[in-house]
Amino acid sequence: MKAQVKANELLLENKAFIEKPNKQWFIRVFVLAVLICIGLYALVLQVIEGHLITGMRDNVVWGVYIVNFVFILGLSYAGALIAGVFHLARVEWAKPLQRILKLITVFSLIVGPIYILLCLGRPERLFNLFLYPRIQSPITWDLIAILTDLIFCVVYLYFTYIKDFALLRDNSNSLNLYGWRKKLYKFLALGYQNTPEQTKLLNQALDIMAAIIIPTSIIAYSLLAWLFGMNLKVGWHSAMTAPFFVLSAVYSGIALLIIIMWIYRKTQKLEKVFTDNHFLYLGFALVILSLFYGYFYFSQYITDWYNLQETANRLLDKYLDFSQYGFHFSIAIFLVAFLPSIIIGLPWFRSINSIVLTSVLVLAGLWVMRYLMIVPVLETPYLPMQDFRESWVHYSATWIEWSLTIAGISAFILFFIVASKFAPIIPISEMLEKKGENKLVIFYKTRRKLSKK
Repeated sequence: MKAQVKANELLLENKAFIEKPNKQWFIRVFVLAVLICIGLYALVLQVIEGHLITGMRDNVVWGVYIVNFVFILGLSYAGALIAGVFHLARVEWAKPLQRILKLITVFSLIVGPIYILLCLGRPERLFNLFLYPRIQSPITWDLIAILTDLIFCVVYLYFTYIKDFALLRDNSNSLNLYGWRKKLYKFLALGYQNTPEQTKLLNQALDIMAAIIIPTSIIAYSLLAWLFGMNLKVGWHSAMTAPFFVLSAVYSGIALLIIIMWIYRKTQKLEKVFTDNHFLYLGFALVILSLFYGYFYFSQYITDWYNLQETANRLLDKYLDFSQYGFHFSIAIFLVAFLPSIIIGLPWFRSINSIVLTSVLVLAGLWVMRYLMIVPVLETPYLPMQDFRESWVHYSATWIEWSLTIAGISAFILFFIVASKFAPIIPISEMLEKKGENKLVIFYKTRRKLSKK
């Protein structure tokens, strides 16, 4: 009976998914839906008018769309990688974070690839990529990697939900879950009763999926990095591109995890679940990653600076010239390489709110760094152009691109809002399983005894 009470308590602590949507919930959904509709309107205009209404031109063929694509895919692979490591390492304090990480992975893999499609001048020919793929093309392998990772991550996410679906099914009366929700939870639970055989098979499946997802995420994001690194263009061609991409992904994933934790802690009163220690542990992880990031960046650019060629010199001038990208470069480097050590590393400034604020600024800084990795490089051709129009070389995103960017962010947030209304945002069953006291096993043994009587 104590296990039953404990299960009900944890479910009720995360009761937002049980409650009927209130007025504030509908307002949030409406605002996000409006932003998405504005993005769809911009998309229709882009399809009708072509890329002429965007800032992309002959030189800068990639812009904000590719920046979003690279950045969001990094978040997805980071979520999968971190969740897999936490699971296999059996990190007890990280159990409440597992579901958020997996949701980040799946939602990012849905939203991110959309931005690569927005770069296509003839989107109606997209099916040719599936019908006539060129095996030697890195884009083909990137497509395979994204689809494979999405399938694995959706299956992995569903496996982690099975125990909670069974808990919701068995507690549906006490939680006042009736009608379609009760039937749906019963269907999705797949008859799970926490028997030793079922538990062993499910745990083995989760271990296998976690072990598969870790290398899959690293390989998939490395393939994306090699699209840049294997190009001879100055600023991209580097052996460090792939490891630098993976490091940046983990860095941004930790920052986003802190932000989402804080939002749910405030909105759903989950102070007992997402404790101060969670923020401190992840905050210290930000500090360590910022030091690694600074080291990687210094190693890359000190090498380029020491062996300056004409094109590399012009690119480096763009990063240092405050009339071009010097301001963006300086601010972004400060945010991602130094700020966490100052705010989080020093105890005088360290607090939950300061850690969250640092995470927001780090995430913004990492996006700017992705922008600086793509746009200035495309604005720096191999040979100086003698006669050109300013708009041919220099890129400036239009409202079309910004509205589609905001629409993608809105869709990502909307997915989380809807998912939170469907099932607990924390893995209840995982939190009931503790060393020496598996309350989930006790709960199901009690149920089976009572049903026999």
